[in-house]
Amino acid sequence: MDPVSQAAIGASFSQSITKNTNIKIATFLGCVAGMAPDLDVLISSKTDPLLFLEFHRQFTHSLFFIPIGSLIVAAFFYPIFKRYCSFKNGYLYCFLGYASHGLLDACTTYGTQLFWPLSSSRHAWNNISIIDPFFTFPILIFIALSVYKNSRLLSKMGLIWAIGYLLLGLVQRDRAVSVGQELAASRGHTVERLEAKPGFANLLVWKTIYESEGQFYVDAARVGFKRKVIPGGSIKKLDTSTQLSWLDLQSQQALDVERFKWFSNDYLAVDQLNPYRVIDIRYSAVPNEISPLWAIDLDPDKEFTEHVKWVALRQIGPDQINNWWSMIRGTKK
Repeated sequence: MDPVSQAAIGASFSQSITKNTNIKIATFLGCVAGMAPDLDVLISSKTDPLLFLEFHRQFTHSLFFIPIGSLIVAAFFYPIFKRYCSFKNGYLYCFLGYASHGLLDACTTYGTQLFWPLSSSRHAWNNISIIDPFFTFPILIFIALSVYKNSRLLSKMGLIWAIGYLLLGLVQRDRAVSVGQELAASRGHTVERLEAKPGFANLLVWKTIYESEGQFYVDAARVGFKRKVIPGGSIKKLDTSTQLSWLDLQSQQALDVERFKWFSNDYLAVDQLNPYRVIDIRYSAVPNEISPLWAIDLDPDKEFTEHVKWVALRQIGPDQINNWWSMIRGTKK
């Protein structure tokens, strides 16, 4: 999730087990340790634009790396906190903050390698958006009150809110999946796989994606007291043999397509307006749109050893904002 949410959850966990007299230092160490795993974003390459995809949410987010990562954070900040608590207690605060990060990230849709190096599978439980103020702001309030009143009881209330919200996300996800299954059945489609992903900053409107006979179908489901479908569109699943028939399968660009396929869990398609652009259809600003946030561009004229180009497509206009808001309000048809 976003750094603020990670810091908030990390602080809540560390606050919840400390003595009231150590609330402030526990808050600080929980915050920094909760954000520390995302330092993996510094791993990048000017010559390999997809390298960061392999390392972001990899070893620093693994459950097996938690003791090491928290030890590094504790050792780095020991000169600061040694006047307030022992290294043992400081390490415990860092451990709890660090441990919360990978688990919270796995709740989002991006994918986290929780069991690296035993497995490179990207775990995504799809029960919360990467940014959700309804999740984060109440936790921040409880953290602030906990520090102000020197009371870990308030931080525990923040954790209760967080856990409750994540559980609600699981319920809403399953409801959205059910809507997607019913929609596919009404169209006479045989579903090969189906996922529901939370829309931006809410648990009310969800993006449903299912695959049927080589085609992806993208729609939105509003799962309030009443369930509602906002129809979207469809796009052909990437078939390199026909859509990228010019591509040498041993070339670096072909290898990059395979890396992108692993990252996206094979939710790839060729852009309908650009035959040399491969898009990740899992994400869009508006849930029922096939309007990707990122893609890779290929070039038939590139050398055999040259990489693809990474493209970020995160421009959000007024029309998209209005469509998203009308879905939230339930007025979108």
